[in-house]
Amino acid sequence: MRVVFADAFFWIALIEPSDSWHERARGKYLEIQPCKLVTTDEIFCEVLNFYAGSGPYRRKRAISFIKAARQNPYIDVQPQTRQSILAGEDLYERRSDKGYSLADCISMNTMRERNIIEVLTHDKHFSQEGFSILFEKEQ
Repeated sequence: MRVVFADAFFWIALIEPSDSWHERARGKYLEIQPCKLVTTDEIFCEVLNFYAGSGPYRRKRAISFIKAARQNPYIDVQPQTRQSILAGEDLYERRSDKGYSLADCISMNTMRERNIIEVLTHDKHFSQEGFSILFEKEQ
């Protein structure tokens, strides 16, 4: 079965119907089926942080979506550990010339550990590390 990493960009686009990427995210998800999605606790933290100031309705929709995703057998959420943080910090330090976030570094390490090459994002940082991004930036 195809295994694809899901970045915060993808989850936010799926959750938010008004997002300009919403329909493309839904379409891409259907296009890559059957597949297993892999993400991390840190990515879900980014998603919830995105919705922090969005009001009670949108916050509730976001947390409900994430709780449902954690129950989905086709979504593997890698737990945050001390080791994942330290390894992420190591990559963050080694790539000081890049604009990688710590969550990106943890995601990239997770992808390498799991031999995942495709990522549901448009973040060019992943392609700079040799991964295949499944969305191109809007023109």
